Amino acid sequence: MIPQTDPKAAYLAQRAAIDAAIQRVLERGRYILGDEVAAFEREFAAYIGARHAIAVASGTDALVLALKAIEVGPADYVATVSHTAVATVAAIELAGARPLLLDIDPASCTLDPAALERVLVAPPGRIAAIVPVHLYGLPADLDAILPLARRHGARVIEDCAQSHGARLGTARTGAFGDLAAFSFYPTKNLGALGDGGLVATADEGLAERLRALREYGWRERYVSDLAGMNSRLDEIQAAVLRVKLSALEADNGRRAAIAAAYDQGLAGLKLTLPGRRVGASHVFHQYVVRSARRDPLRAALTARGIGTNIHYPVPVHLQPAYRGRVALAAAGLGESERAAHEVLSLPLYPQLAEAAVAETIAALKALA
Repeated sequence: MIPQTDPKAAYLAQRAAIDAAIQRVLERGRYILGDEVAAFEREFAAYIGARHAIAVASGTDALVLALKAIEVGPADYVATVSHTAVATVAAIELAGARPLLLDIDPASCTLDPAALERVLVAPPGRIAAIVPVHLYGLPADLDAILPLARRHGARVIEDCAQSHGARLGTARTGAFGDLAAFSFYPTKNLGALGDGGLVATADEGLAERLRALREYGWRERYVSDLAGMNSRLDEIQAAVLRVKLSALEADNGRRAAIAAAYDQGLAGLKLTLPGRRVGASHVFHQYVVRSARRDPLRAALTARGIGTNIHYPVPVHLQPAYRGRVALAAAGLGESERAAHEVLSLPLYPQLAEAAVAETIAALKALA
């Protein structure tokens, strides 16, 4: 069986260093918000080119805390896409704001700037923030999104859960918006051995507020100046992430090499291959093809022992918890709905063997 992803392989690739890092934490005896977390925050901030990095318990919490830091309220809308992990939208509601879901550009599956401009010109209410999702490893079109946001007075919070190391021009994602939220879920390009997240910002005031918000609003221990929450990255996860950060560039390079092999091997088939954007580097968190015959194609690959996944099978606005009650762009979300019926994620992770890539290509040539 060829798995679609394999977080255990990532652990085994750096087993000795990871085990040593965990042992170091266990012997030190401090397990929450200690030296490892502080060191990881410094190292990750330097890597993405941010002034501040605040580590938290999950990627969802990172988005919630970023929104709380800018003080969104119950009358505020936060614009984002429906073709995303549900965490993006759940976080908006957890922060006390109202999601406003927009359509995607079909070539990139990221937020369509034209859809954003339409809603900013005629909003249903105050749009306090925009959350562009850098999807599958490809940065959203921030060159278009950021000027629109500035023009209309909306904050930008980058959802970088799938874009660790991706670049726009010479800068990495996470260094463009007012804030940026990262996830370190085990299957991410930079994955922990459990949950973890981080908020990045260049704003000293927002950083100070986030450090308080992640720990009950404390600036002085046991005294809550703000109504905060408990969202603290533990020392073991930080130690693991420090080890894995050292290999991120090499791992992203391997992902790009696998993607290039897929590009070459699948050219000419009845598949739509992943889009690219001029001036943006793709770090291939997923290699996502599109097919009008997605479901039978997936079933045939499964029968051949080739794992796939669907990111994402149901747009958020059509899921039972959200259908009929979240605000949608007036023009509809036709591209998001179309993508949900066509997208298919092929096997891709840095330790994937070349023989497995070749086998996947051969199977698709026989089936597509």
